[in-house]
Amino acid sequence: MTQLAKLQADYEAWQAKKLGLDMSRGKPGADQCALSGDLLDARWVTPAKAENGFDCRNYGILDGIPEAKRLFGELLEVPAGQVIVCGNASLTLMYDYVAQCMLQGAGAEPWMKQSLDAGQVKFLCPVPGYDRHFGLLERLGIGMVNVPMLADGPDMGLVAEYVKDPLVKGLICVPKYSNPEGKTYSEAVVRAFAALKPAAPDFRVIWDNAYLVHDLYDTTDPLLNILAAAKEAGTEDHFIVVSSFSKVTFPGAGVAAIAASPANIAAIKARMSFQTIGHDKLNQLRHARFFGNLEGIKQHMKMHAEILRPKFEVVLEILARDLAGLASWTAPRGGYFISLDLPSGCAKRTHLLLKEAGVTLTPAGATFPYGRDPEDRNLRIAPTFPPIEELRQAAELLTLCARIAILEKAA
Repeated sequence: MTQLAKLQADYEAWQAKKLGLDMSRGKPGADQCALSGDLLDARWVTPAKAENGFDCRNYGILDGIPEAKRLFGELLEVPAGQVIVCGNASLTLMYDYVAQCMLQGAGAEPWMKQSLDAGQVKFLCPVPGYDRHFGLLERLGIGMVNVPMLADGPDMGLVAEYVKDPLVKGLICVPKYSNPEGKTYSEAVVRAFAALKPAAPDFRVIWDNAYLVHDLYDTTDPLLNILAAAKEAGTEDHFIVVSSFSKVTFPGAGVAAIAASPANIAAIKARMSFQTIGHDKLNQLRHARFFGNLEGIKQHMKMHAEILRPKFEVVLEILARDLAGLASWTAPRGGYFISLDLPSGCAKRTHLLLKEAGVTLTPAGATFPYGRDPEDRNLRIAPTFPPIEELRQAAELLTLCARIAILEKAA
C-alpha cells in the first residue's frame, strides 16, 4: 500500500465517525465566558450612578461614563478625553468610521465622491489578515491592495511607496498578536507607520487593538503606543485606534472603545450626536467596577491564558509531529489564531477534505482580500472554542488532510 493510499484509508475511517467539530472562528469557549459570570450580579450596577453622579439608566453621556473612559484610557495609554466608550463591538466602530469617511469625508471631500471623480479609493491590507476587515472594505466599495507581512509587521517600505498614491486612503490592521499569524509589530514598524507621508491629506490607519492584553504566557509582546509615536511625528490625525472587551468578558456583551487625536474625537462625537443619545452605560458601569483598573484586567486575562495555552500547545504539538518539513506555521505568544502555510496549491483541497470529514475551518483564501489567496496555501486555525479533546481530534484530522493534499499535489 502506498503512503497516499494508507492516508486515504485513515481518512475514510475518520469520515465514518461522522464528526461535527468547529475550528472556524476565534470564539472564547464556554469555560472562558464562565470566568466573567459574576459580572452579571446586580451589585456592579447598584447604585446605578456613575462617579460623576449621572444616572446610568437614563439617556445621555454620548462618549461614555468617566470611569469607563478612564479604564480604556489606561488600557490604550491615552488620556481619557481622547476615548469614546461605545457598545459591545469594535467591528461596529470600524465599519461606522469608514462608512462615515465614505459619506462625509475625513477632513476633505467624501471618499465616495473622490472615487467617482478620480477612481476607486483604496486601503492597504497586510496579508494574511482578518477576513472581517476585508469584508468591511469590500462592502463599502473600497479597493484593497495586498501588503505582505514580514517577521515584525507589514512591509513598510512597500507601504511608504503605496501611500504616494492620493487614492490610497488608509490601512487596516491588527498590530498585536495579528490575525491570523499572531505577530506583534516591532518598534521600528510602529515608528515607520507614524512617519508615513501619505499623498492623501485624509489618510487614516485603522489600528485594531483586538488582542492588546490577550497573552498566552506571563511575558507580553511589547507594542509601542501608536498615538504617542504619531504625536511626536506630527501625524496623530492619521490614526484611529479601537479595542474592546469582547474576548475579555462576554463576546456578545462586552464594551468597545475608540481612541484618536483630539481633532478626530471631536469629529466622531459630532457625527455620533445624530446616531445615538448614548450607549449602554449600565454595561460600561459594571465593567468599570468589575475590573477597577488595568491591573484588574491583566489578572482576569491570566485566567483566560490558563485555559487557552494548553489548547494552542496541543495544536502546535500535532503540527510539529505530523507536518515537520512539509509545511510551516506560527507559534504565537498571544491572540486567538495559528496561521498554517502549506505548499502552494494545497489549502483549498485540505479545507474540502476537512469539510467532508466533519470539521469546519475558516475557508481557504479568507485571510486575503476578496477571498483570493494567490498561492492557495494559507489556513487559519482557531483553537479557542472547542473542548481540548475535540480540538485534538480536529488537529489530527487537519494534519491528515494536509498530508493527503500535499501528496496528491506531488503525484
